[in-house]
This record gives sequence, structure tokens and C-alpha cells, in this order.
Amino acid sequence: MAGCFCCADGSHGLLAGRRGLLGMAAGAALVGAEMVGAPRRALAADPVPHTNLTPAQALQRMKDGNEQFQLEAPFLTEQGRQRRIELARGQSPFCILVGCSDSRVPPELLFGRGLGELFIVRNAGNTIDTAALGSVEYGVGVLGVPLIVVLGHESCGAVSAAVDVVRKNATFPGVIGEMIQPIIPAVLSVREQGGDLLDNAVRANARRVATRLQTQSQVIQGAASSGKVKVVAAYYALQEGHVTWMEDV
Repeated sequence: MAGCFCCADGSHGLLAGRRGLLGMAAGAALVGAEMVGAPRRALAADPVPHTNLTPAQALQRMKDGNEQFQLEAPFLTEQGRQRRIELARGQSPFCILVGCSDSRVPPELLFGRGLGELFIVRNAGNTIDTAALGSVEYGVGVLGVPLIVVLGHESCGAVSAAVDVVRKNATFPGVIGEMIQPIIPAVLSVREQGGDLLDNAVRANARRVATRLQTQSQVIQGAASSGKVKVVAAYYALQEGHVTWMEDV
């Protein structure tokens, strides 16, 4: 039987062996890629259900969390590895919080909440512009959040600046003056009211924002009228850590 010159030195066998190894490696890589890709596809395809809390239940959860914060009671929040893995699939918060940027008012801490529970919109003076309103509407219309909390706080710098504009005709550099313009009507509404003007203006501003959310957004108005969402104004006292709820907005 005639021999094959290409295998006279054993090279044919070596080439076949190398081809086999390469084929096995490619197959293993393909299987590995499938194993890695499968969970990712499953995660992407598996929708995250909206919270099943009612507006009243969501509000009570916020109240309970603030009570724990005031008492400095130990509480466990979901923020470990397993929670991060769950949230990689999507989010299902139960409360939208419109709050101030003030570093003394961190929402998750004040209400004892963990990862993925609060959908937060923050800016100086807890006001609502187009971006903020769109963010709140997304939370209600897309994420199905049943509660909106507008949180003002004691000694708010943005509201204090608006008070200075009303009282002293003060001016501010850059676009700070434009930023506080929406707060001025709240200051004017309580200018003749007894008590501390700044404190009254903070509360009035939170109420006005909560009212605006319900009257100027068809998305929120529709959800509120059908009982799917509740809008609540609130006031946070810095020293006491206590949140006062103004539910009649």
C-alpha cells in the first residue's frame, strides 16, 4: 500500500491532533458562551413585577421607617449581594420621593429603606421642572409606584434664598436666582402668616409642589383619581429626625 508522503514524518498525525484540540477548544468556548449568555437572556426576558403595595400601605411603610430612624432602632435593609442580583433584572420601587439636595436629608436613611425601594428626584428646594416632572411621571406610569412624597425640610437654603428675595430683594450669582423662582409664590402665600416665615414657606412649598403634581400632570392625575397613587407633602425636622405628614393636599 502506497504511503502518504505528508505523514512520513508523523506530521499528518500531529496536524490531525492539533485540529482535534482546536475543535474541542472552540466547542468548549461555544458552550461556555452559551452558559454565560443564557442567564443574561433569561434576566432580560424575565420582567420585574410592580410592587403590590397599596398607596396606604406604602405610606405606612414610610412612616414606620422614619419612626425607626428617630428611635435609632436597628433595622435591616436589603442591600446585599442577592439584592443587587435581583435588581439587575429591573426595579420596582414603592415610593417616589421628591426631595431637596441638602446633604442633611438623605431619603433612604430617614425612612429606613434599602436598595431599589425609593425612586428619588432631588434638587435644591425640592421643586419640579420638566425633567423632574418627567421623572415622577415615569415612576408612576412605567414603574407603577403607588406613592409620591414631596419632602421639604427645616432650614432649607433654597427656600431661605427665596425668602431673602421677597424680604430684601436679594440677588444671587449664576442661575441660582432662576432656580429659586418657583419657590417665591410659596413665600408670598405665607408672608402675612404668623410664626416663622422660613418654616412656613418650606411647608407651603412642599404643599404647592404636591398640588402641582396632581393638577398639571395628566399621568399623575389619572392615577390619583383611580386610587392607584397618593401624593403627600411632608416636612422633616433636622434635629429631631421627625417627619410631619401633610396628607390633605
